[in-house]
This record gives sequence, structure tokens and C-alpha cells, in this order.
Amino acid sequence: MSENSHRSLIHDNLVELRCHFTWKLVIKEKAIHDLEEKLSETEFHDTNYSIGMHNLLAYVRHLKGQHEEALQSLKEAEALVQREQLGKRSLVTWGNCAWVHYHRGGLAEAQDYLDRMEKVCKECSSSSRYRMECAEMDCEEGWALQKCGGQNYKRALACFAKALKVKPENPEYNTGYAVVAYRLDYYEGTSLEPLRKAVSLKPEDPRIKVLLALKLQDLRKIDEAEKLIEEALPRISSQNNIFGYVAKFYRRKGCMEEALKFLERALQTKPSSAYLHFQIGLCHKTRLFQMRKATNRQPRGEGGERRRQSLRLAICHFERALELKPTYDRAYIDLAEVYSENHQLKEAEDNFQKVLNMSNLVDYMQQELHLRYGKFQQFHKESEETAITYYLKGLKIEVTSYSRDNLLRALEKLANKRIYQNVDVVGSLSLLGFVYRLKGDTSEAMACYERALRLTGAVHPEF
Repeated sequence: MSENSHRSLIHDNLVELRCHFTWKLVIKEKAIHDLEEKLSETEFHDTNYSIGMHNLLAYVRHLKGQHEEALQSLKEAEALVQREQLGKRSLVTWGNCAWVHYHRGGLAEAQDYLDRMEKVCKECSSSSRYRMECAEMDCEEGWALQKCGGQNYKRALACFAKALKVKPENPEYNTGYAVVAYRLDYYEGTSLEPLRKAVSLKPEDPRIKVLLALKLQDLRKIDEAEKLIEEALPRISSQNNIFGYVAKFYRRKGCMEEALKFLERALQTKPSSAYLHFQIGLCHKTRLFQMRKATNRQPRGEGGERRRQSLRLAICHFERALELKPTYDRAYIDLAEVYSENHQLKEAEDNFQKVLNMSNLVDYMQQELHLRYGKFQQFHKESEETAITYYLKGLKIEVTSYSRDNLLRALEKLANKRIYQNVDVVGSLSLLGFVYRLKGDTSEAMACYERALRLTGAVHPEF
């Protein structure tokens, strides 16, 4: 057999595998560096999870053309596989090894890994020479998809759901399903029961307890949320990445000092964490808006100096987060809002435009962006027409979320204001009717449309 024919045969066999090279992971080119940094600084406490993350890190390094570094990550994964004797789950690591050797031109090494996989598949009575259909592989694929970002979450959820059909009480599969369900749960509380079940099956895992506490906080079940945080805290002394979530809980509760305490503690271990800098920036931004509200927008003396300090610190940490992660969409938006608060409207506009020009933003993030940019146009640029345009753009994205509710409220309030001030009354009535229609209030919607028709005799516009 010629070398080209041999290479083609190996490639055909590799395509059959279930591993990172065949899972069609959606990773934005600009996000590859960010993902590598996140994986490199992750603390691995669970062996199965650790193997998966070493595998993903190897794949990311392959994408960067760093095949030797990829092999080093896979060696670490292989060592754990051999130590734990993981059987079916070893196929993912071996599949990745085969692919990397293939790309390096090491056809003999690639074939060696294929031979190992064939042996395991035969022992497990698989109908395929190199491919295994089983819950363990579904779980591995689910974790890989989850780690690669929001555009992969729905597929990740399906993988964990498939694994749970086989083993419905497996703690790892339930944890994976609950984590992804939490990421996809922007409004409705659909992740609550999966999170509860995951905690019941793995009560020693502080991460899943903190996520459940955050979801309970969303749903205003405050006492239960507080109890979970108290239970989780003693278990996370060495898992500082969880402190960011704990800090989020306290920030949303209004306890900035407590939130900053956890964030600063975590930052000592991970000074280059974009997420931690972003969370610190949010704490200072929240303080800033609290002071504005308390002083009716006119802080003086000591209050004015505290306001300026919060502004400086918020800008500093948001900018640092963006240095570390240039694709951080939320950080651009929050930085823009802080600039707006400091009357730096050009800088605010520049940061909003960076996100508006991003492609592949998940739906709820697009809604959030259009809401907040609309408010910037309405309250800082004093352009109500532009604000209406962006509120409507957000509402055209048909996903249920808190942002969608806020878009409806913002548009309703603005339409009523314009009617009261006699500004484009017909258009404003049509807007108000549109809001009522989306809220399901047909009678109020018709009343607005009929009033607009009486004023003009024209058919109301469709939005």
C-alpha cells in the first residue's frame, strides 16, 4: 500500500472516532487564547473532569498549531487514564492522540492508538471497530461542549440528557446536566430541579451548591440560598475559582464589602483571571450606582470623592479584564456604562460599538446589549428615536429572559412618556399597542391601535 493510500485509510478511520477532533466544537478564533488561559489555570480536583480538561487543552493547542504542546497535555491525560483504568473513557484520550500524531505525520503512532481503541471496542462488544456509543462518551462530549462556550450549550445539554437516560442517578451526569441547564436558564427557573438533584447526589461538591444558591436567589428564595452558601463556604478553601460565584451572590445581595473580600482572596491565587477582575469591576460599579441613587445624582464632599474612587476602580478592573480577555462582551458593556456615568460619551460609544460589531452573540446577550445601548441613547445621548430602534431590535429576538421583560418595560415607559408629552402620539400609541400585544394583553393593545387609527385613519404599523 502506498503512503498516500495508507494515510487516507487512517484518516477514514479517524473520522469515525468520538473525540474532540470529531465533535465539531464551536470555538471562535478570537476566543482560542482565552480558552487556553482558562484551562491552564483551572484547578483539577476530580480525576474524570481533569482528564477531559487535559484533552480539551490538547485540542486547543492543536488549533494553534502547537502539536508538541498538545502531546504533552495528552501525556498527562494518558497517565491519569492508565492510573485509573478508565476503560471506555480512555477512548477519547487515545482518539485525540491518534489525531495529533496523524497531523504530525506520525502514521505508525496514529495506527497504534487505533489498534488500542479497536481492542477496547471489541472487548465491550461495540458494533463499530473504533467507535463506542455509551453514556461515558456522551458525558465526555458534554463537558467538552460546555467548556467551549454558549454557542455549544444546547448540544451539551442533549449529551448529558442522553447519558442520563442510561444512568439517571449518576452524580457526574446530573452535575453536567445541571451546570449546562443553569447556563441556559436566563429567566424561567428551569434549572432549579436539575440543580437540586445534582446537589442531593453530590452534596460535597461546593460548586453545584453555589450555583443552586444563585438560582434560588434569582427566584427570591433567599433563606434557602443563604443556607446553601453557608454550607458551601467551608469546602472551597482550595477552589478559589468558586469564590467568584460566591462574590456574585453577595454583590447581588448588596453586600459589596463581603463580595470584594472573596474576590480579592481569589485574585491572590489567580491575578490574571479576567472573570475575577470583571466581578470586582461590577462591585465598584454597583457601589457607584448605589451612591448616585442615595444622593439623587449630586454627591458632594466625601461622597463625591468616594464616587470618583469607585469610578476609577471600576474602569481599572473592567479594562484589565478586557486586556486579559479581549472577547469579553459583558465587560465592554459595563465599561461603557461606567464611562457614561463619568460623562465620557465617546469612550462609552466606542465600547458599545465593539460589542455591537461582534458576531455570534448568544440570543440573551443580544437582548441585554440592545437594552443597555438603548438606555445609553435615551438617557445619555438624549436620542429617544435611536433608543426605540434598539429596544425593538432586542424584542425581535424571541427568547424569554429578564432582559426581554426589561425591554418591554423600557419601551412601555418611553411610549407613555412621549404620549404624555405629545411627541409623535400616533407612533407612540402604536408602540404601546405593540408592547401590550407582546405581553399578551390583547384588549389593551387593540385600544391603543384603535386610538391611533382614530387620530390618523391609517392602519397601524407592524413592528
